[in-house]
This record gives sequence, structure tokens and C-alpha cells, in this order.
Amino acid sequence: MTNELTPDQVAGYLESSCALIEAELKALGDDAAWHQAPDEWCAREVVGHLIEAEKRGFAGRIRIILANDHPKLEGWDQVDVEKQRNDCARVTDSVWMEFMGLRRDSVTLVRSLKLADLDRGGVHAKVGELKVRWLLHEWISHDRNHAKQILSIAQERVWPHMGNSQLFKGE
Repeated sequence: MTNELTPDQVAGYLESSCALIEAELKALGDDAAWHQAPDEWCAREVVGHLIEAEKRGFAGRIRIILANDHPKLEGWDQVDVEKQRNDCARVTDSVWMEFMGLRRDSVTLVRSLKLADLDRGGVHAKVGELKVRWLLHEWISHDRNHAKQILSIAQERVWPHMGNSQLFKGE
């Protein structure tokens, strides 16, 4: 079994995923608005979701927990919020800059956490008790899940143009 990550280690992971997402958005260029399927988010929408998750799900919840004694934590309709944001129609750099600014603030927040802060918690209607330490670890997992989603967009974008190289799939 592995040891739980420290806030400094978590901050390092958050910075790392930020760098990966930035590199992929730059590589995608105008294809950041490309959808691999009608019901799938484009890369800009994925980043828009990460923005909202930063504000509502991770840094936002941690700030609420730190400011209150065992607060009630709200959920949110992720699909509806993304429709309202309309990130696919935005300029990629605009979406990226919004995310990067929030992430910098989040990294500062995470690095400021004290040992006593990690056991503070709140209650979420869907999952019950949520402690800061659990949110930190989920945050890393969530980032990587959506980083894989962005990587998948690039993979699907190039697939039709691989010719016989497609036959290597699985090797």
C-alpha cells in the first residue's frame, strides 16, 4: 500500500496536469473545437469542465470546508453548466487562461494547507462525508481522467489518416 500524498505532492500533480493540458491544447490548435462524437465534449469543453470543477468541486469545496464547521456541500449539473458556458465556441486561449489562473490559485491554496486542515470535512448529498484529504486525491484522479479525454481527442482526430498504420493497433 502507498502512503497518502502531502499537500506539496498534490500541488506538484496539479501543476503537472496543467502543463500537459496546455501542451495538448497548443498541439490541437483549431482542432480543440473538434468533437469525436456528437455527444462528446471537445477539448475546449473539457477544459471548461475543469474550470467549473476547480471552482465548484475542488478548490471551491475546500475553501467552503475551511471557512465553515462541517458544511453542506452542493452538487452541480455538469452537462447543463457546460452548455451554459458554451466553451466550444470560445477562443482556446481564453478558456486556457481562465483555467490557468484558477489553477495557480488552487496550487497556492493546496500548498497552504496544514495537517489539521486535511481532516476537516463537509457533507455532500450524493456521497456523504467528504474530507479535504479525500478531495485532494480525487482532484488528481479527476485531472488525469480528463487529460486522458483530451489525449483521446487527438488520437481520434488522427486515426482516419493513418492508412495501413491502423493495423499496428494493439502492438
